[in-house]
Amino acid sequence: MKDFEEQFLRIGKVIEKTGKPRASIYREMQAGTFPRPERIGPRAVAWRLSELSRWMQAPRDYHLD
Repeated sequence: MKDFEEQFLRIGKVIEKTGKPRASIYREMQAGTFPRPERIGPRAVAWRLSELSRWMQAPRDYHLD
């Protein structure tokens, strides 16, 4: 069996998947109601698909731990 490999999405794909504009994503991140990205390089961040999926299942109930 293959081990689970985490997938990461850059901001363009996050916008596409959620339908939210960039400003709304960053505003909700500041409020703690949207997942935060992780640094994947010196000048690049990306969101874990698993965390984004958790948010998409219940966006109103999502809060950073």
